[in-house]
Amino acid sequence: MDDIRFAVLGTGGIGRRTLDVSRHKDGLTAVAACDRNGVAIDHDGLDVDELLEATEGNIASGPQSGPDDASGSTPATPTDDYASDGGAAAVEGGGVKQHGEGAGVVASEQGEPSETPIDDIIAESDAVDAVLLALPNLEHDFIPRVAEHFAAADYEGVMIDVLKRSRVIGMLDDREDLLKASGITFVCGAGATPGFLTGAAALAAQSFVEVEEVEIWWGVGLKSGYEDNRGTVREDIAHLDGYDIERAREMSEAEIEALIDEHDGVLEFHDMEHADDVLLERAGVCDAEDVHVGGVLDVRSDEKPTTTTVSVTGRTFDGERGTNTFELDDATSMEANVNGPALGYLKAGVRNNRAGHYGVFGPADLMPGF
Repeated sequence: MDDIRFAVLGTGGIGRRTLDVSRHKDGLTAVAACDRNGVAIDHDGLDVDELLEATEGNIASGPQSGPDDASGSTPATPTDDYASDGGAAAVEGGGVKQHGEGAGVVASEQGEPSETPIDDIIAESDAVDAVLLALPNLEHDFIPRVAEHFAAADYEGVMIDVLKRSRVIGMLDDREDLLKASGITFVCGAGATPGFLTGAAALAAQSFVEVEEVEIWWGVGLKSGYEDNRGTVREDIAHLDGYDIERAREMSEAEIEALIDEHDGVLEFHDMEHADDVLLERAGVCDAEDVHVGGVLDVRSDEKPTTTTVSVTGRTFDGERGTNTFELDDATSMEANVNGPALGYLKAGVRNNRAGHYGVFGPADLMPGF
């Protein structure tokens, strides 16, 4: 496969890690990155080292007003909800660190201020084979609207997200005709879970003629810390008992810090609304209601608080009942298990796009490229 030129929308934790991991993958060249404040574009390849250094602890983030069009039309920038997976800036004098002359990408010598960073990247789309959306899904239709914006501009290429919410898959499916007409191959839920573990479950299910249950139990220790993963943590909080996406979205940083302190930095989740269920159902593996996702997040430790496993229970052709279990080594970090697969699915998306396969695909529909 020829060299793949890709862009990253959002330079918070997930976006920055994508750029970092891409340096260790053959055939990938980052040519564009943006956040709420600006954009960096170089058709010959960004200086990723310089960009990462400039944005270390310097994430452009903060709640923004919604789009002017209340009907939910496509946003002109990636900032109508939360600008990057850095999440919302703290209130009452807090917030992420900043250095340089501005926050985020504009602190880089490669960055340029922009009020329309997505439009700037779309304007250069002939030089972009794939776009990875490192944006939080704190508005249910935010990522689908970004995809619609690219399609409306006749972008031809691949789009990858690492979204978590089950209901968003239907919103992407509703836009499939538009994506196909534009020539977009959209791979949704292509991180760890959903993503890596969804694909593992689909493979483990091949032993059975009927799948009774899929259980995904994950463990994450935030090696890069809470400050660099604010949006990710905020999204996860929405899955706690007594919380939902609206409540999590409105919480101040002080309230989130207090919640984390109350749990000694360790949050445990059960029966999460994770898109693994819908993605496995649309792949024909099992009913969505038979998929259960939970896990443990330690925001203060590099160590995983529990081993990540996928267990698929089913009945074989000869009437036996069994369980196939897939386990991730505790030494593999969140960066390895989210961004590695995301880039692998990006490669698979490009392979399919170049073969003329357009539309919306889940991780169980594709095998990631190495």
